[in-house]
Amino acid sequence: MSYKNTKFKNKAIKYIALLGLTSLLTDISSEMIMPIFPMYIVALGGTGVVIGLIGGLSQSIASLLKVFSGYISDRSKSRKKLVFVGYLTSAVSKLFFPAATSWWQLLILKPLERVGKGIRTAPRDAMIAAYTKIKNRGKGFGIHRAMDTSGAVIGSVLALLFIYFNFNFRFVLAIAAVVAFFGLLPLYFVKEKRFEKTKTNIKVTLENLPKNLKQFIIISMIFYLANFSYMFFILRVQDFYEHKFALLIPIALYVLYNIVYALFSIPVGKLSDKIGRKKTLLIGYLFFTLTSLGFVFSNSIYFFILLFSTYGISFAFVEVTQRAYVSDLSRKSRGTALGAFHTAVGIAALPGSFIAGCLWQYVGHGATFIYGFILGALALMLLFLWNRKQ
Repeated sequence: MSYKNTKFKNKAIKYIALLGLTSLLTDISSEMIMPIFPMYIVALGGTGVVIGLIGGLSQSIASLLKVFSGYISDRSKSRKKLVFVGYLTSAVSKLFFPAATSWWQLLILKPLERVGKGIRTAPRDAMIAAYTKIKNRGKGFGIHRAMDTSGAVIGSVLALLFIYFNFNFRFVLAIAAVVAFFGLLPLYFVKEKRFEKTKTNIKVTLENLPKNLKQFIIISMIFYLANFSYMFFILRVQDFYEHKFALLIPIALYVLYNIVYALFSIPVGKLSDKIGRKKTLLIGYLFFTLTSLGFVFSNSIYFFILLFSTYGISFAFVEVTQRAYVSDLSRKSRGTALGAFHTAVGIAALPGSFIAGCLWQYVGHGATFIYGFILGALALMLLFLWNRKQ
């Protein structure tokens, strides 16, 4: 390997790490919010349907921006600027969470906060893909995902500690908003790898996505119909406990989920480089399907510990692998391809979470998890039968 290639490789690792540091700090902020957010919604009068709407809209409305953000990033001179705007938007939006006095305000504020994610995700993933080659792209995404999820562990642990020491929800939300602004600092030191701008319009670009990628996106959409909001898992645990334990135990299990997620991220990325993306993703789909089935019968702390662990494993396999997979299947317009993927699965998440919320409120909690199991199993079967050679 030449000195020039070695030098770029070292810089690429540095820039991926800096992007990861931004994600780490941002996730400290976000994950201080996430484990208490479903309980905050309920405290402000929200029901199962409301939780499904907030969870679905938070992912779907923001995700509608991802394809446009990816398309713009492919045509622009700088993806970094879009990434910065996305993180800044989220940070500013979080400032308003502590002031909410009703669930309908959260129905507006939470999706607005996720608009920032919609702006930054596709160009950031395209930057990571540009720093890596196909043979080690899974590792590159794994490094970023591990740092991102390490921030999630730290944030959820902080939320647990704040609640343990009797700080209220609004105090935790206010601290989380302040932390979000520190995540902007590492971006200043990131430099982009030059890339060739595309000149096609967005309609033509989407129509010309490779056939394999289109098929993969359809399968992923079915999986995300099953992948309803994490908030239902937390609320299910809360049903079994009273008083302070009804707050502490769900948050502690959410911490466990994030720890498992972080521990598996880099190994999963390396595994996908070694055995192929499809096989790795099949493992993730299988773990999620089994987790949903397990929650139908869950009735003890030991069962919940097992299920939140398998939940973390499933998302390590899914989140790390699918982004590298889309990058592999796309051609020159990688930002647009990543944006199209994120938008498609985000759109699927809205009806998925809404249906889960309706089942939760009007049929029963078990029906929500049966629904996740059935659609998860369908996505698993379709991915297994898909004829894409690996």
